[in-house]
Parts: sequence; structure tokens; C-alpha cells
Amino acid sequence: MNNKKLMVNASLNTLGVLVYIYLVSLILNNGDRIFGKLASQIIGPMFFLLLFVFSALITSWLILGKPILLYLEGLKKESIRLLFYNGLGLFVLMVIGFIMLMLTK
Repeated sequence: MNNKKLMVNASLNTLGVLVYIYLVSLILNNGDRIFGKLASQIIGPMFFLLLFVFSALITSWLILGKPILLYLEGLKKESIRLLFYNGLGLFVLMVIGFIMLMLTK
């Protein structure tokens, strides 16, 4: 697998994480409008923890899934590079997010 293909794959993975985080943020910000007033105080924290665990599954699948498969196929260098590119993409998104937060103050 060449570097360009790894970078495209990492970009798509990072974009997938960004879209997923955006959707979860929408749900969390509009929870009252979406679900209304909860009848029980235990349901809210239970839903949040379930969403947290599900989010860990989705994001780990997007970021770690392909590198693990490449590693198991014997493509260890490509696996490490893809994992690095995935991490770099997330770092770039985080920096962009922090910059956007500082500019909107």
C-alpha cells in the first residue's frame, strides 16, 4: 500500500470521526428537544454511558480497524504509518477546533 493511499484512507477515517462527533454533539445539545423531559433521572445517565461506550466502539473502529487488519496481514510498516496518519489527522482537527474556539471568543 503506497503512502498516497494510506493518507487518503486516514483522511476518510478522520472525516468519519469528525462527522460522528458532530452528530453526537447535535444529539447532546438538543437532547431536551429530541427526548423531552425524562420521567426517571436514571435514564439520562444510562443513555449517556451507553452513548459513550458506543462512541468508543465507532471511533476505535474508524481509527484502529484498518491498521489492525494491515498488521495482521503482515503489513506492519503500513499499519504503523496509517495509525500515525490517523492520529495526525485527529490532531490537526483538534488544533483547528481550538483555533475556531479562540476566534469566536
